[in-house]
Amino acid sequence: MKFLDQAKIYIRSGNGGAGSVSFRREKFVAFGGPNGGDGGRGGDVWIEATRSLNTLIDYRYRQHFIAKTGMHGMGRDRHGAAGEDVVLKVPVGTQIIEDGTDAILADLTEDGERILLAKGGNGGWGNARFKSATNQAPRNANPGEDGEERAIWLRLKLIADAGLIGLPNAGKSTFLAAVSAATPKTADYPFTTLHPHLGVVSLGTADRFVIADLPGLIEGASEGAGLGHRFLGHAERCAAIVHLIDATSDDPIESYRTIRNELETYDDEFNDKPEIIALTKCDALDDDMIALVASEFEAAIDVKPFTISSVAQQGMTELIAAIYRHVEVRRAEEFKAREAKRRQIAIDSGEIEETKGWSP
Repeated sequence: MKFLDQAKIYIRSGNGGAGSVSFRREKFVAFGGPNGGDGGRGGDVWIEATRSLNTLIDYRYRQHFIAKTGMHGMGRDRHGAAGEDVVLKVPVGTQIIEDGTDAILADLTEDGERILLAKGGNGGWGNARFKSATNQAPRNANPGEDGEERAIWLRLKLIADAGLIGLPNAGKSTFLAAVSAATPKTADYPFTTLHPHLGVVSLGTADRFVIADLPGLIEGASEGAGLGHRFLGHAERCAAIVHLIDATSDDPIESYRTIRNELETYDDEFNDKPEIIALTKCDALDDDMIALVASEFEAAIDVKPFTISSVAQQGMTELIAAIYRHVEVRRAEEFKAREAKRRQIAIDSGEIEETKGWSP
């Protein structure tokens, strides 16, 4: 299945049905009054997040979504049926952005989260609604209200616990294949990864987390060089970023600084995001050279890097454990936030009473 992380679509809610002008006409019934029914409400346009999807490919070949118009009212006080709603299914992590203003209308981060994008028009009143003591035979009815229309962008930011970043051929895809069941393309030339790959790292029956392999960045990505910053948004939601650097490159320190500069150019948020640094392909170096490269890197960056080899499975356990510690911290924070939100909802609905601290 092809990966697609952004799509532009056009949505329109349904128009309301028109009210009816009708009068009671029955044999042996004198002075039949108005009995025109109301029109039905137009259909709404909803968007719903689901974990069963991980790409926006469904919106690649269909961009227009229009809800049904409400049925018109009819005689004998028959009201029109409401128009059928349209429900757009998107992956968890999708942002809805208004075209033209770039305003974020919604950010769907939970499975089953549902947002109303366009409300259907109300149905028009039939002439039975206008009957009064002074107007016993009204001959007017309201048309239905028009629906809402707008263009929006769907932008997917993958919900992954950790994201792999680095220069092309830094060993990101090889690392992902070594620690999970994912099978990303690997080769001895740059840009083998053209779109993000997800893999599940299992540490036991209950402990597991999701790691994302992002396409490689190069110097000048902020100006569109290579694949640019297009996929870097997928790392924004990660608990930590794992920066992989080729230990056999001419200058690992400069490689690190190149990527850090691109991250900071993209978004200042990366300055505060936890970062784990690992020197890869250490199986191609002897122990003395590995120690030299690691010590020089630590002296220049003031961070002690992990030294690993995905092919030889060297140093992988320590790196995975370090990643998982950040994942546990983020999950604990999210659990507290969900519990606080659930409690506030219960307090607002009256299910529980708010407890206040004692005061004299």
